[in-house]
Amino acid sequence: MSIIEVRELIKRYDGRAAVDGVSFSVEQGEIFGILGQNGAGKTTTVECVEGLREPDGGSVRVLGRDPHDPELRQALGVQLQESELPEKITVQEAMELYSSFYRAPADWRELLDTLGLAEKRDTQYRRLSGGQKQRLSIALALVGDPEVAVLDELTTGLDPQARRDVWDLIEGIRSSGVTILLVTHFMEEAERLCDRLALIDAGRVVAIDSPAGLVSRVDDERRIRFRPSAPLDDALLTALPEVTSVTRSGRQVVVAGTGNVLHAVTSVLARNQIVAAELRVEQTTLDDAFVALTGKEFQ
Repeated sequence: MSIIEVRELIKRYDGRAAVDGVSFSVEQGEIFGILGQNGAGKTTTVECVEGLREPDGGSVRVLGRDPHDPELRQALGVQLQESELPEKITVQEAMELYSSFYRAPADWRELLDTLGLAEKRDTQYRRLSGGQKQRLSIALALVGDPEVAVLDELTTGLDPQARRDVWDLIEGIRSSGVTILLVTHFMEEAERLCDRLALIDAGRVVAIDSPAGLVSRVDDERRIRFRPSAPLDDALLTALPEVTSVTRSGRQVVVAGTGNVLHAVTSVLARNQIVAAELRVEQTTLDDAFVALTGKEFQ
């Protein structure tokens, strides 16, 4: 049984389908990502999974239960894209309050320490920075020691180091068996954390695959850029079976190819006593795949 099953989900606002037939399943212990532009239907989709919105069509099951099942609250942790707490509540009071909602909560002190909030335990919510509020929302989502965690824009507002610290935390949580549904607009975050991704555009699923699988659907070519130390006959490179094209950009040579094209190119250069200065290898990125599959620049 899949941990999360979404089938032909539909949600309309003022007669317009914000989510239009979305289907996906999330397997136990995986991090499943939802990636799309603002307004694509990502947050509406996960709010239906969380039981915060009532679908107009289709079905949603989490751990085999309806999202509105009160018992599911003991097994589901939620971090909303936007959430507010009372201005004067302290970090400790918030953690103690949320811990009281669960029969077997996690140690909230350890969570605060992991998320870099231990020194802010007596600080009122209104006095936290935007990044600190974001980290607190993550802690509140995990304090119930959930089987499933839904995280919407996990690291928005965090500096690069704090973002990587949170990624380490999420990977540790997944390794303990927690299944994670993650909404993100950070390509690097999706590539590092997600086992599989659903690309959503205009309320529909465009593709579902691993990050590497999505990239390979578009283009498995590599591009090698370098400045040759001596005159180079392009025919030396175009004769290689791994090479698909050779172009020039100023003093740079740009070689596109597949397979072990890097080894093939560097070997033929070495045999001809040519050094590849300023060598750089470029590959198709997840961002490139998103543009190719949706026809839109990622924003």
